[in-house]
Amino acid sequence: MPFVTAGDPDLEFTSAVIEELVARGASMCEVGIPYSDPIADGQVIQESYTRALSRGIKVSDILQTLGQLAPRINGPLVTMVSHAIIYRHGMERYADALQDKGIAGMIVPDLPVDESDGLAAVCKTRDLSLIQLVTPTTSRDRALKIADTSSGFLYYVSVAGITGERSVVPQELQERVGWLREQTSLPVCIGFGISQPEHVRVLCQVADGLIVGSAIVRRMADAATDSRDQALRQVGDYLSSLLAVMDAR
Repeated sequence: MPFVTAGDPDLEFTSAVIEELVARGASMCEVGIPYSDPIADGQVIQESYTRALSRGIKVSDILQTLGQLAPRINGPLVTMVSHAIIYRHGMERYADALQDKGIAGMIVPDLPVDESDGLAAVCKTRDLSLIQLVTPTTSRDRALKIADTSSGFLYYVSVAGITGERSVVPQELQERVGWLREQTSLPVCIGFGISQPEHVRVLCQVADGLIVGSAIVRRMADAATDSRDQALRQVGDYLSSLLAVMDAR
């Protein structure tokens, strides 16, 4: 069950990329809400946020675009959003906007589980997923608490650090994810650093989903020098190469 991240300052192009990815077999698409001080994003995604903010793109513009896109694709959309943005909008107002636009939920990377009850309740009354993160440094007791207050799926961060493409994945990752899957009925999906077919071959044996972010966003950024059609084809072909590994299991 592949998951992908899409993001670009050109919202029309972002929509086209998402449609291409879903057509190629992505199960869900996560769209980052640009933020000037991202918590866990690496250089590639930070630069995409900077491009978007410099063009004056607002949260309302992104949600409006996703609302137009949602009925056209066969798969859910979720936002990756800083809690500071939700707080500024107001929890209920932001959740209402997602519900109104047909968006399935939100990933909030900087929301501590100890402070998540309020947003979890708001999401529950609107049938929105509140997707929370478990990291390699999260204790087992805390991971269980995160699972109890999350919905949709659990986002397992593969490494301690920021997003970005990596050459290898930690050896202990399979064991940790395997343990977590035994503790919860929620799907457990792995993100951060997933970018190569070999990563998919290893991790699809233990994870319910794999989240590919920076590798997609970097290829979208290449559209500045390539034609849009070429960039869409490259992004789609890249996803297909990862899916081929899953299909060959």
